[in-house]
Amino acid sequence: MIRHSVVAALLAIAANTAVAAEFASVAKAGAVLFDGPSPNASRLFVAPQGMPLELLSVIRLWVKARDASGDVFWIEKSDISPVRTVVATDLSVVRAFANDAGEVLFEVEQGVVLELLESDPAPGWARVRHRDGTTGFVRVDTLWGL
Repeated sequence: MIRHSVVAALLAIAANTAVAAEFASVAKAGAVLFDGPSPNASRLFVAPQGMPLELLSVIRLWVKARDASGDVFWIEKSDISPVRTVVATDLSVVRAFANDAGEVLFEVEQGVVLELLESDPAPGWARVRHRDGTTGFVRVDTLWGL
């Protein structure tokens, strides 16, 4: 009987803490990133709204996440948005169509955050929206957050 209770408890914990290779973004400006799952942990950084995050695990009200630079930290679950964003890892060309012959709409520099609209409209491409509202297609090899 005790063994079944322990197994059930472990399965419940795993269901609440496992988030495999999911992405989200920071929900609001000024979200604080911590070095542990507690408001008493050391504050590492204040994240900008829209910053893409790879979600690694969840413990109660806290999410362990990674950013584009590979840094790992904790953020309060309430500071996470399901809106998907990506960040340019290099100079990225945004095109009208999902191919290298598509008209160039604009370029974004490394570090620019774009809203992800569609992750694979054509092999190797993502459909994105810039904060000014312009939408287009970017090669996925120049983005982080997919």
